[in-house]
Amino acid sequence: MKIRKITCIGAGYVGGPTMSVIAQKNLNVEVTVVDLNHARIDAWNDADLSKLPVYEPGLAAVVAEARGRNLFFSTDVEKAIDEADMIFISVNTPTKTYGKGKGQAADLKFIELCARQIAAVATSDKIVVEKSTLPVRTAEALKSILDNTGNGVNFHILSNPEFLAEGTAVEDLYAPDRVLIGGENQEAIQALVDVYAAWVPTERILTTNLWSSELSKLVANAFLAQRVSSINSISELCEITGANVDEVSRAIGHDSRIGSKFLKASVGFGGSCFQKDILNLVYIARSYNLTAVADYWEQVIILNDHQKTRFAENIIKTLYNTVNGKNIAFLGWAFKKDTNDTRESAAIYVADHLLDEEANVIVYDPKVPAEQIYKDLDYLGTRSPEENRRLVKVVNDPYEALADAHAVAILTEWDEFKEYDWSRIKGSMKKPSFVFDGRKLLSRTKLEELGFIYYAIGE
Repeated sequence: MKIRKITCIGAGYVGGPTMSVIAQKNLNVEVTVVDLNHARIDAWNDADLSKLPVYEPGLAAVVAEARGRNLFFSTDVEKAIDEADMIFISVNTPTKTYGKGKGQAADLKFIELCARQIAAVATSDKIVVEKSTLPVRTAEALKSILDNTGNGVNFHILSNPEFLAEGTAVEDLYAPDRVLIGGENQEAIQALVDVYAAWVPTERILTTNLWSSELSKLVANAFLAQRVSSINSISELCEITGANVDEVSRAIGHDSRIGSKFLKASVGFGGSCFQKDILNLVYIARSYNLTAVADYWEQVIILNDHQKTRFAENIIKTLYNTVNGKNIAFLGWAFKKDTNDTRESAAIYVADHLLDEEANVIVYDPKVPAEQIYKDLDYLGTRSPEENRRLVKVVNDPYEALADAHAVAILTEWDEFKEYDWSRIKGSMKKPSFVFDGRKLLSRTKLEELGFIYYAIGE
């Protein structure tokens, strides 16, 4: 089965970069990325590559090479579905905010709408690939919808979860640890293997059954998040006992059974996947009455929330138990460096906590626009949009954010923060000048020499 045309429904953080690389590496395959969001598609088609809706190092160059040759971005979903041999579903699967499973289960509304649209439009056989992060056994629901349309078209469902880390997505696509493909039909599986084999060594392409593939994605993210929460729990112990969490993590990271990755203490993990996938795992376990399993994984989230709250409360306590009317500068809003994604970013929750205490928060992030920052706070529904705009100011110059600040909180590990003129910053801040380093980014020695009062997690 030779694939000539691929369609991807969803032009977000997964669909956009993944399809760009597939098109770049498969010159004989036409790849079309479709989305109902006109503004997003316009941004993908913008002649100015700095306007791409997803910021990822290296992505603009890939899009520049393939776009208009064999990579297309369109809002004509039906045409793209009809023409495709293979359809990737890469739409958002947020955590439910209503009804049964609220706050834990994934909301599959968009996935189902996709399946119904494919069923309604398709006139020829299709391979349908789940790319979104999904709860286990979603493929079953997809299959049921697609197979019951009654128009005699054959659909083969594959699960091909993404393991991209934002900020390194292009590198991850070029040289993945593994590509995972789950399915039941050998011919369909091979067709997708061939697409990836254009650049990925075949020993890195793993094939499994559908359920193993779906579950592997959730479990990989749960294990990584668990490591972050584990070291963060130790950071609190270090602060009380006089140990240093960096030294502890270096010591245990040298153990080959443990390894050094994801052992950096911080203000907590964010991003679109960790929290969502663990909550999903918790929900699945609860739905099968596996209470001990559900409680175990839920604790990873509880500790992550605790770390964010603890960071905010430490700022309040250190600033003489009141931040009312005080200026707190935030350096960073994205959930990590080298991305403009803010989903579940620690900054949102730290800000929310400080705003409850009537602090003035001034935010600078090199890649996140003001409208996104306000949207993130409005989404929480803690206070009115007007209140959020009264208390939060977003600026485009870091030195402006820091002028007259009582304290600065570092919430994203952008490299540029290390290069700032901190003696100039010291001169412009209120005295005493506090630095709360939520990413352990700056040098304590250097800042204390300049006269800052410096707090880092786990010290």
